[in-house]
Amino acid sequence: MKYILRIALPKGRLFEETLEFFKSKGILEETFEEGRKLQVRVGDYEFLLVKPFDVPVYVENGVADLGVVGYDVLLEREPEVYELYDLGIGFCRLVIAGKEERLEQYKKASFLRVATKYPKITREFFLEKGIKTKVIHLHGSVELAPLLNLSDVIMDLVQTGRTLKENNLVVFEEISPSTARLICNRASYRNKKDEIFSFLSKVQEECPKGVIQPHPRAT
Repeated sequence: MKYILRIALPKGRLFEETLEFFKSKGILEETFEEGRKLQVRVGDYEFLLVKPFDVPVYVENGVADLGVVGYDVLLEREPEVYELYDLGIGFCRLVIAGKEERLEQYKKASFLRVATKYPKITREFFLEKGIKTKVIHLHGSVELAPLLNLSDVIMDLVQTGRTLKENNLVVFEEISPSTARLICNRASYRNKKDEIFSFLSKVQEECPKGVIQPHPRAT
């Protein structure tokens, strides 16, 4: 029997939280572990386990019908997908952080070196503030940059703030909260509308966010 929906899931910290959420909604009877197997079939669903920044790529290109992705990734990538629902899990914050002794310098700065995994969001944020930047694109260990004088500040995703604290960094400014969103391929929304709305009805069970309406660009 062919799967009904293919769903891209982010590997890492959000993976287990998403599966527990699906289990609580009756979408899954049992969760499964994140391992070397990247395609997992469970009932009518096939799950693809991919890197968080790759989730919208799989959905946008029609390899997956649905995907679970952090709002931070949507802001950075701006994929051509429909954002259907805020799942309300995986809460984090996009923040500007640095050494505490540089806070006053940051407040008065007209130019900053910013290390980040989110170059697009960073450029747009500081452009709106009228501050010129040199954006240093890193893929990990962003907290090292101000400690080694590679950057003045960092722009990063923070969950508990523990990593910042352990590296003697503090939050200077918050850009945006970020939670996990359910996204959908545009063609799938039209061609598998019944299946997708059936999935959404389970996601929204006992959830006070209201009934999902057809996406205005999909009708």
